[in-house]
Amino acid sequence: MKCRFCNTDLIHTVIDLQSSPLANDFLDNQKVRHAEIHYPLRVLVCHNCYLVHSEQYNGSADIFNNEYAYYSSFSSSWVEHARLYTEMIVERFGYDSKSLVIEIASNDGYLLQHFVNKNIPVLGIEPSQNVATEATLKGIPTMIQFFGTELAHNLAKKRKKGNLIIGNNVIAHVPEINDFVEGLRIALQKSGVITLEFPHLMKLVEESQFDTIYHEHFSYFSLYTLNNIFSAHALKIFDVQEVSTHGGSLRIFAAHQKDLSKPISNNVINLLNKEEEAGVNTLKYYFHLQEKADKIRMDFLEFLIEQKKLGKKVIGYGAAAKGNTLLIYSGIKGSHFIEFVVDKCDFKQNKYLPGSHIPVVHEERIKAFKPDFIIIFPWNIKNEIMTQIDYVKDWGCQFVTFIPEKQLISLG
Repeated sequence: MKCRFCNTDLIHTVIDLQSSPLANDFLDNQKVRHAEIHYPLRVLVCHNCYLVHSEQYNGSADIFNNEYAYYSSFSSSWVEHARLYTEMIVERFGYDSKSLVIEIASNDGYLLQHFVNKNIPVLGIEPSQNVATEATLKGIPTMIQFFGTELAHNLAKKRKKGNLIIGNNVIAHVPEINDFVEGLRIALQKSGVITLEFPHLMKLVEESQFDTIYHEHFSYFSLYTLNNIFSAHALKIFDVQEVSTHGGSLRIFAAHQKDLSKPISNNVINLLNKEEEAGVNTLKYYFHLQEKADKIRMDFLEFLIEQKKLGKKVIGYGAAAKGNTLLIYSGIKGSHFIEFVVDKCDFKQNKYLPGSHIPVVHEERIKAFKPDFIIIFPWNIKNEIMTQIDYVKDWGCQFVTFIPEKQLISLG
């Protein structure tokens, strides 16, 4: 396998999570009776540019198909995060009715709806039919396509270059990173701004967030590697913010290198220095993740076995891809340890998790079942979840998370 950026042979394994089906490929009553296809789930690091990759098995089309399981609007905290971003970016750069805001991987319109409310023209680009349909119902023009240089050239020909191009949690999902970043350059107005948000690689490594590894994510980024990739495509990262979403993410601001109106901020310089001091541009930085992941897996299994012996009732909350990574790597199969998983998304309900085949149900099952423990798989939004179902304290139910380490939480 070659590095997606610099084409160097990849020979250094960071972590091997064995094999897994696609993390968002939920199973209906028919599919659950048949064998699933498992693909290797191994992460490697390039010793030349230090881009971290999942081992590629196929293209994005197998994942972002007509029925993509993730609807952004089901997380109220994420929608609020999008609203606050809109307020900030409009105030900072003065977008108005003469601007064009393009969002790549616009999902169900969770973000662009806030620009529409301000009468700012928008264009969504989303490859998955089902979530794109939800966006159009909100009045958001949406192209059902993958983004890259070909689409960028088409937009440029139609004079639809963006004053602002947004990509939230999309760059990690791109198998052809050079084509994607070059597309950003082509589709950007001369004085335009790109903002991307993505989980910070330092958080993954230092907080053992191995459950964010699944086939949907092709690459994992530090500011160091992304800065080099952008520079190679005549773009510059001129500002960066550390944000709390998804367990710790970066929001980068980029522009054309020739755009002198946007000097590089101290935020960029300081974070690059922080990453260099941590060692992100050295191989040894990455080689402790396997050991940490194996400890979390052991703690997870020990907890489930202990509660089973004690006759306690355990369920999960959030049929998230990260939860599927943890379950599959731990070898969980069926409902012997975890009775079911609750999820707000009706697309996932009455189906089964890939790999583990645990049923996904509506929240109403919680009150009827009265579990002793609820494992929160999307630990990054645990506060939102605990607030939403705080009624479980009435019978003494406790919440549990396992990343970066096991934590028992009682609402008291």
